[in-house]
Amino acid sequence: MALPNIFSKEVADEIISRINTLTPNTPAVWGKMNVAQMLAHCNVTYEMLYTDKHKKPSGFLKFILKIIIKPIVTNEKPYKKSSQTAPAFIITDDRIFNDEKARLIEHINRVQAEGVAAFEGRESHSFGKLNSIGWNNMFYKHLNHHLSQFGA
Repeated sequence: MALPNIFSKEVADEIISRINTLTPNTPAVWGKMNVAQMLAHCNVTYEMLYTDKHKKPSGFLKFILKIIIKPIVTNEKPYKKSSQTAPAFIITDDRIFNDEKARLIEHINRVQAEGVAAFEGRESHSFGKLNSIGWNNMFYKHLNHHLSQFGA
């Protein structure tokens, strides 16, 4: 079953609507993060795409990421609750809810505006080149997982 197409305005708007239901006090259904940390956590995917903030893996680590982690991240199977996460995605410090929310919405709108063609064969920070389906699945699945984590 194909995941919804995050590159479509309709799906991007639906995700943004779900984000807009969150408040600084929305409790988690599971997991350790508060809602602002979750938004910051979701922003890491886009920071890796659009900035040089995070060091790229190399050598053996990149090989392991491509062979073991890439298929998990880019397939259509939902993540399990409280799954293990990569160190760059672990957010333990306090974050400003409205700032993280605005950044995430901006990232989603940017991906949607760039469109599916911009992601066909585009290089991923950790996994090498991905096709647009892999990018879509990575974006949508991660957002859906964490919005569900907060009942949105």
